[in-house]
Amino acid sequence: MSIKIPFNRNFDVPYGVIETIEPGIRRITANNPGPFTFRGTGTYILGYGRVAVIDPGPDLSEHVDALIEGLSSESISHILITHTHNDHSPAAKELKARTSAPTYGFGPHGSGKMKKEAQVEAGGDMDFIPDEIVKDGSIIEGDDWAVSCLHTPGHTSNHICFSWDSRKILFPGDQVMGWSTSIVSPPDGDMGDYMRSLEKMLLRNDDIYYPAHGPEIRDPKQMVRDFITHRREREDKILACLQSGGKTVEDMVPEVYSDISQELYTAAARSLFATVIYLVEQEKIISSDGMTITSHYQIRV
Repeated sequence: MSIKIPFNRNFDVPYGVIETIEPGIRRITANNPGPFTFRGTGTYILGYGRVAVIDPGPDLSEHVDALIEGLSSESISHILITHTHNDHSPAAKELKARTSAPTYGFGPHGSGKMKKEAQVEAGGDMDFIPDEIVKDGSIIEGDDWAVSCLHTPGHTSNHICFSWDSRKILFPGDQVMGWSTSIVSPPDGDMGDYMRSLEKMLLRNDDIYYPAHGPEIRDPKQMVRDFITHRREREDKILACLQSGGKTVEDMVPEVYSDISQELYTAAARSLFATVIYLVEQEKIISSDGMTITSHYQIRV
């Protein structure tokens, strides 16, 4: 029996309104709902007075307007970016122009793969270049808050989680969410990296996650374990699917993702391809005609 991840989709939020989540942490949600963003991108605000903003969101001026108006008696001192998908970082440009706050991130889109000379996938904010480049373990401090950076490549190669260490609070971006699993789309998305990042998170002792989409996660370690189990089950389904002979990714999607609607098959194929690449890396499967999404794969014997 497949694992049932305890997703919570009972999550209604007002758009354009700054909500207090707990002392020192507020959130305002962008009006960009969709199949991959759920109710929209949650922009987090840390501290009071001179505050940090995590993931200013998509290129929506009304979202930036609401954020600045809601903080009219305060100032934004830092803009932190978990990663450069188009629902997370594009608003940083306008927010920086209006506040002069510097941006912090691991690097431009695809920066975690640049040494491998890989072409990155569509859906990235190719214009974002952080003012301050951070790496795993970097510390960013404000007047009444401080976060450390946790590099968690996989969803994207430049994905960073921000940890408020003294409070055991993690802002995991899209690495782990409470409403759905994350898309891992090659070549910038890398399932091997993603699994290693999940294992890295298991070593931590966070009390709560505040993801960029959906509700908080109050048992984060168990959720991470469930995500790992889920991905291993996907690997097993692919291997079982290939027992009957060579298949393409397109052939496998209806069998491996029998629980989703056909309108999501294209996205599922990208994620399945990421797992196929990972299985090739583990030498569990092979391909006789290259390693593309249209190649034929079979069990390694």
